[in-house]
Amino acid sequence: MGFPASGTQWSEITAMAVYAIGDIQGCYAELMALLKVIEFDEATDQLWFTGDLVNRGPDSLGVLRFVRGLGLRRPAALITVLGNHDLHLLAVAEGLGKTHRSDTLDEILTAPDKQDLLDWLRQQPLLHYDETLGSSDGDYVGTALVHAGLPPQWSMDSARQYASEIEGVLRGEQYREFLAHMYGNQPDQWKESLVGWGRLRLMTNCFTRMRFCDANGRLDLQAKGAPGTQPAGFLPWYEITNRQSRESRIVFGHWSTLGLHQSENVVSLDTGCLWGERLTAMRLDGGGGIHSVASLGHLYPGETE
Repeated sequence: MGFPASGTQWSEITAMAVYAIGDIQGCYAELMALLKVIEFDEATDQLWFTGDLVNRGPDSLGVLRFVRGLGLRRPAALITVLGNHDLHLLAVAEGLGKTHRSDTLDEILTAPDKQDLLDWLRQQPLLHYDETLGSSDGDYVGTALVHAGLPPQWSMDSARQYASEIEGVLRGEQYREFLAHMYGNQPDQWKESLVGWGRLRLMTNCFTRMRFCDANGRLDLQAKGAPGTQPAGFLPWYEITNRQSRESRIVFGHWSTLGLHQSENVVSLDTGCLWGERLTAMRLDGGGGIHSVASLGHLYPGETE
């Protein structure tokens, strides 16, 4: 699917709209331009962000302040889920995450409102589900928002339960312990019998890092290319034939090499704004119009890890 020119509309834009927007990663100017294109009305409309509000782009502080401010002024106007870069920010702020050359988090970490921003961020969910956003023809029941994906063993009900499990820890007294144990690729396959930090780590990796898995739900967290570049035996998570969450539409980001994609009741919206491509919004109610603006071109694939 191609993109319209910047400012071009694929469906009529009206009030009372729900829009999902792909990974921003500090691209504040492009976000402001996109909101003008969709004629976002804070008093009536709702924005869903796929996570990774921050990092690597030029103005993570501006993005975080804007999104938090929107949520404080009118909570009904905002849904955002946590992405891996958002969690990385929380860990780095606590001295529990290894910083990378490509990180652009210093402005947040030295801001006078740093603690307010971080306290707000860790209250955000890993998954959001709206049962009212189903299809009129019955193709899917409700719409979910997640940063990366869901393993095939998880139904939407179980995914919501597991997200709540992580959110309770993030918002509770074990917050720092969770961040200290968050990083790592093992375990790599879901089992209900998993316990402790390994259980939470795997669930977090599913929600915020997964792209490919095998038929048994084993994750490959190393492969980051487009579908077709993965190792033998692995598929994009949404193509697994026995996936238990197929009954719902799932909107996600995280996968810039996949880009704009719609199939299997999923919508991928990370269209590589950070890498010099585009920032994209899709209307989730009434028509599914897609709108985008060009990136100002901050980084390019291969320039950083």
